Amino acid sequence: MTGKTIHEIQIGDSAAFSKTISESDVYLYAGITGDFNPAHVNQPYAEKTFFKARIAHGLLSAGFLSTVIATQLPGPGTIYVRQELNFTAPVYMGDTVTASATVLEVDRDKNRVTLETLCRNQYGKVVVEGRAIVSPPPEG
Repeated sequence: MTGKTIHEIQIGDSAAFSKTISESDVYLYAGITGDFNPAHVNQPYAEKTFFKARIAHGLLSAGFLSTVIATQLPGPGTIYVRQELNFTAPVYMGDTVTASATVLEVDRDKNRVTLETLCRNQYGKVVVEGRAIVSPPPEG
């Protein structure tokens, strides 16, 4: 199975993926990456921060953008070239994050697609915003 090729992609195409963040997601991410920042894994410490509770790793939410790109738009076979990210709000355990990608530009000569990438929480608040450049799978 392969994703959409450059000739199948149009400006405005979009796709999304949603996941509710669990405590185990945060601990598994910490274990995989080695990022045991107490803001993520230590409740007494986190209560003293301006967030007042533990927060999920920003890159955990941003990773859902990769899910959208790798599985839907353009889909399987796509190669990431660049991703810019701004973390605009915290994500807490129990929040549902919806990652989305929308096509902004299509460069058929270079086989590159520029995507607006966003993650929103269950209230519609943007928690991660950015842009990605990807190379869709080859034709045939």
